[in-house]
Amino acid sequence: MTKPYILAVDDDPEVLGTLSRALKREGFEVGRALSGLEALKMLGDRRPDLIILDIIMPGLDGLAVCRKVRADSQYNDLAILFLTARGQTDDVVAGLDAGGDDYVVKPFELAELTARVRALVRRGQRNAVVESPTIVIGGLTLDSSTHQMTVFDGPPVQLTATEHRLLRYLMEHANQVLSPQHLLEAVWDYPPNTGDPDLVRAHVRNLRAKLETDRVEGGFIRTIHGVGYMISS
Repeated sequence: MTKPYILAVDDDPEVLGTLSRALKREGFEVGRALSGLEALKMLGDRRPDLIILDIIMPGLDGLAVCRKVRADSQYNDLAILFLTARGQTDDVVAGLDAGGDDYVVKPFELAELTARVRALVRRGQRNAVVESPTIVIGGLTLDSSTHQMTVFDGPPVQLTATEHRLLRYLMEHANQVLSPQHLLEAVWDYPPNTGDPDLVRAHVRNLRAKLETDRVEGGFIRTIHGVGYMISS
């Protein structure tokens, strides 16, 4: 059986070594890149199952690398996990908006990191069967064949892979209030009590920005304070 292949990118050799050793112990094959340019070259040579990507690097930083990867349609569903010393909300939102699926803030616990890596790789390898590629609620249409949504009569809006999965799940469970922890398990495939609820909040924030319209009071995604999120049919 072929081992899942992870491309780890960090300009700090010590961090890269720690990542490599930990992931190899978990049964992964690991490629290592010390720069964004080296990572893009390695990506062209072999497609990984997951990229672990530092944000702050000289030259081409992690955000720029992520945008270049997402600009190529063949990598729409490639999982990208940001590993960064930056934990401020603006930095997290920027990383997710660039196309990242998740983030881990340094210093990190190896057990937490490897749990998220396993979940992201497992999710990437799972072929989800979508019975109907298009789902419509009110003035919102989501096309799973293109990962595009249309709000009323507006132009198609491109979603990242994770934004698409999150919006699809909310639409398929319309009128149900879904907690951040439930969404982490259902959308990200994380084990119970794994993952950061702020990840869900950041993705919801990005989705709302793309869904913004003055024709639906309060927007399509409602926040039920203290509980979670809901789309009403």
